Amino acid sequence: MDFISLSFEVLAMLFGVALFAGIIDTMAGGGGLITVPALLLSGLNPLAALATNKIQSVMGSATASVMMLRKKTVSWHAIKSFMLMSFIGSTLGTIAVQFIDTSILQIAIPIVLFFIGIYFLLSPYINKIERIKNAAPQTDKKYKYLTVPFIGLYDGVLGPGTGSFFSLAGFSLRKLPLVEAIAQAKTLNFASNLASLIVFIFSGQVAWVAGIVMMLGQLIGAWIGSHLLVKAKPELLRWVVIIVCFTVLGKYIADKL
Repeated sequence: MDFISLSFEVLAMLFGVALFAGIIDTMAGGGGLITVPALLLSGLNPLAALATNKIQSVMGSATASVMMLRKKTVSWHAIKSFMLMSFIGSTLGTIAVQFIDTSILQIAIPIVLFFIGIYFLLSPYINKIERIKNAAPQTDKKYKYLTVPFIGLYDGVLGPGTGSFFSLAGFSLRKLPLVEAIAQAKTLNFASNLASLIVFIFSGQVAWVAGIVMMLGQLIGAWIGSHLLVKAKPELLRWVVIIVCFTVLGKYIADKL
């Protein structure tokens, strides 16, 4: 496909989708579950859609990460080693996706989304602002060396929903407050997005015109979302996560009918 031949209408649609996804992704994760289908609708093949999506994902997550660090919602000293593990996992996943069939993972996405939505819907602890802020060292080590690289690996192989998975992992495994878990997820997702984009660039899979247009929309959306996140109440964030999960799940089911 000639990526430069994308019509103005298609590019405008991609910009709008990326802007909205930037807001949602910063506040709750899962923006890729909106942008990847949009890229597929524009005519890109699945691998090119995943690769191109990484351009705006990198810029959006970078914008959100900088905002979180500036507002001291996230500590660079505390998060940098976790980011490295996310980067390594995503690098391995993106190399692997060049050689494997992703159809099995596409089936798994709606199942995982369902359980994420149910977890946040039914969790009796989600509304408690005062949480244990530091997990036990063993749990923290497992999170760094097992959970984070595994989610990074998933981001490299497929990607959509990674932000939600990082948020859920931080909240449930590290016992972080929801706002802090989501804020840390932005930095971890930036590391995995950057690693994946680097590999995709070297493999020649990126459609630059569509990617740059979506990058601009994502930057604006991430800026808006990062300001909303630090002011949002945990109860509001809970419902944003739930709505995103079940809305995307509904789209997956509708597409199969």
